[in-house]
Amino acid sequence: MSQGLSLLFIVDPLPLLKAYKDSTVAMMRTAAARGHDIWACTPADLQWRDGHVTTQAQRLQLLPKGDKGAPWYAELDSGARALAGFDAVLMRKDPPFDTEYLYATHLLSAASRDGAAVFNDPRALRDHNEKFAITEFADFTVPTLVTRDVAALRQFHRDLGTVVLKPLDGMGGTGIFVLREDELNLNAILETVTHDGRRTVMAQRYIPEIRNGDKRVLLIAGEPVPYALARIPKPGETRGNLAAGGIARAQELSDSDRAIAEGLGPTLAARGLLLVGLDVIGDYLTEINVTSPTCFVEIEQQTGFDVAGMFIDALEKAVSR
Repeated sequence: MSQGLSLLFIVDPLPLLKAYKDSTVAMMRTAAARGHDIWACTPADLQWRDGHVTTQAQRLQLLPKGDKGAPWYAELDSGARALAGFDAVLMRKDPPFDTEYLYATHLLSAASRDGAAVFNDPRALRDHNEKFAITEFADFTVPTLVTRDVAALRQFHRDLGTVVLKPLDGMGGTGIFVLREDELNLNAILETVTHDGRRTVMAQRYIPEIRNGDKRVLLIAGEPVPYALARIPKPGETRGNLAAGGIARAQELSDSDRAIAEGLGPTLAARGLLLVGLDVIGDYLTEINVTSPTCFVEIEQQTGFDVAGMFIDALEKAVSR
């Protein structure tokens, strides 16, 4: 674009970001290189008063890349500004999607009504639980049960054999159990994960192809990035999440990866989801990540494909409409 944009990134506290591999920092670097102004704040900085949502934001200078622990930004100035005064607001706060995250989306919806361009759309963030959202696209999933009924989960396990059990609000592979056909601790696990029937969970037929990785397929404005990042479980693990020690391997999209991406892309983009991370195991969709999808840096490092550049292209186009 001929004129620089003013971009606000809503993130976790800046000192906590691992700049050497953080997708949000990659977005910031690419945007800054194109002449856009980079501002940052946390959800705790958001306020509503008299019809307007404001924030105390910092304007950043992105420093050259250095060692892992090297400073990556400098603060140029700071001040209170209305979110509607930025050209785009990017919600990049990491999960968990707790009550404070929910309240942040309500504040962002108020900012949208005031004229702010917010990505991803805050209503879409609320509407797409990252586990439950796959139920809308059941043609791409394995047999799945969502319930807090322990007896129903027990029957699902009897019917399917080996199943995966996960909480609907988990992240990074936490709280996930693989229940083998001869699981001796079945009742104890079901009672624990459901809090004795008080918490709703998801059960899915186990997908053996997890040994080849849990693939992250990125959608940008409904279009798939041509490479997925497979998160390979470490020895003795069934979870491929990088937070659980998985090994990252970039690879071209398979035919089934592309079919899933093309099947979901237009629908999700139409809802204001500029960036989505689909989780795919084998030929099956397992999650739809909308809060703060990652893997930009790993894909670029291994393939040379400029994911952040593709994203900023889409952002610039969305803002110019």
